[in-house]
Amino acid sequence: MQVDPSVLAEGVNMMWVLVVTFLIFFMHAGFAMLEAGQVRSKNVANQLTKNLLTWAVGVVMFFFVGAAISTIVGAITGGGSYTLADAFSSTIGGDSAAWVDWLFGAVFAMTAATIVSGAVAGRAKLRAYVGFTVLLAAVIYPVVTGLTWAGGFLDALGFHDFAGGMIVHAVGGIAGLTAAWILGPRMDRYNADGTVNVIPGHSMTFAVLGTLVLAFGWYGFNVGTAATVFTAEGGELALGAFEYVGRVALATTLGMALGALGASVVSLALTKKVDTLYVANGLLAGLVGVTGIADIVTWWGAVLVAFIAGAQLPLVFRFVERNLKIDDVCAVFPVHGSAGVIGALAIPFVAIPGEGPTVVAQVVGVAVIAAWTIGATALVWGAFKALGQARVTPDHERDGLDVSEHGVDTYPEFGGPDIATDGGPDVVRTDGGVADSGIKMITAIVRPDRLGAVKRELANVGAPSLTVTNVSGRGSQPAKKGQWRGEEYTVDLHQKVKVECVIADIPVDEVVEAIREGANTGEPGDGKIFVMPVEDALQVRTGNRGPEAV
Repeated sequence: MQVDPSVLAEGVNMMWVLVVTFLIFFMHAGFAMLEAGQVRSKNVANQLTKNLLTWAVGVVMFFFVGAAISTIVGAITGGGSYTLADAFSSTIGGDSAAWVDWLFGAVFAMTAATIVSGAVAGRAKLRAYVGFTVLLAAVIYPVVTGLTWAGGFLDALGFHDFAGGMIVHAVGGIAGLTAAWILGPRMDRYNADGTVNVIPGHSMTFAVLGTLVLAFGWYGFNVGTAATVFTAEGGELALGAFEYVGRVALATTLGMALGALGASVVSLALTKKVDTLYVANGLLAGLVGVTGIADIVTWWGAVLVAFIAGAQLPLVFRFVERNLKIDDVCAVFPVHGSAGVIGALAIPFVAIPGEGPTVVAQVVGVAVIAAWTIGATALVWGAFKALGQARVTPDHERDGLDVSEHGVDTYPEFGGPDIATDGGPDVVRTDGGVADSGIKMITAIVRPDRLGAVKRELANVGAPSLTVTNVSGRGSQPAKKGQWRGEEYTVDLHQKVKVECVIADIPVDEVVEAIREGANTGEPGDGKIFVMPVEDALQVRTGNRGPEAV
């Protein structure tokens, strides 16, 4: 039986591209888990919604507008020709091959778009994020691919980016950093003196599992870019890009491993501990570092670049957080931005001899892509900010975006308030202060997000010892409406924290005023403070009783 080699090659190639495309799509599950794990429990549904809408809105815009823009920009800047009819008809009026190519491009575009959501988590309005996704999928990202993969002037210059380390990941990371800068940090992220408050995410489990899902999908991202399995030449089948697919698979595997190790080493040096989230983020940074160079990199080059990409992550994150004062919630810039730049700039030095691009081509490419991404992103988010549409209100941010933006509670049965870890004294006084008056217990019911401020104020008046309990209750704060699968219910028990402080040697009025100062926002629901006498106290360790036990 005679088989047309060109038909066989096209069929196998299309099947391969579709399989890896579906694998890349699955990376969105990883992004959703990774980002949801790194935000507060009160913002989880909002983050998941952004991931869902990124795909829903983004693919539509990339289908109707973005793919054509990429073609047009490539032709204009690369010296080619185009017609509007041809630019748009390749997708809107295309055939199976054209649509498979479009889908392969679309999943890359959506990866760049969804990265941004992690940087602006916890305070961006949903409408602003969706609006930015529309423009990123329709214009911002397609311009970059037009300049490069679609034959634009950077491609003519010799700029090399195999699977999007710079074009996809760095664009997303740089856009995320720019958007986070325009938005400003989350409430209570920085103190008045500029010091940083830690705001932990709600689930390390989600973050790590999301990382592993992303790493699995990355094989589709990198290995799948070797999209031409066969070519039909002279009536015979021959290997296409699969001639180097083993190198790509090796570089991808070494990339994730060395990225995790690089972050581990630097984390250990900085904190004397191997931070789990740094390891997870470092694994991804290593993958980003080799993504643009996997087709021509030497094995030792993949090891070196990935290790550096992982090692830089804790350092760059600290610089962004402490020096630039930018609140990049999910560390998208050190994971995707700076790691992508490192890979793009390193390839001339670690490529197979004779196959690497020039340093000039890579430097110009990185500079042009970064400048365009920063400028376009700043323009869009700056416009939203000027119109008052970029950021949620302080009340909505305090309550959480799940309730304020979506009317849902991600954990209606088991969720507890987010407890701030900042604000404690550096030195806690020892037991045994003796007072002339009796023992008093001061109990305060306050907002969870004010706990850090209350702790600082208590430390300032010499009362650092306290007990904190997660509670729920109702008072003057109005009830809220929630919904689950479209069914509405009333939420009249609000999450609070109960702070209990027993004193014997400090004036009661000073402690009460310190708590009020730290807890006050001026809004209903700030809480109550109660003062009660304590008949006696006993210290378990020493057996002391009365004021000496306090």
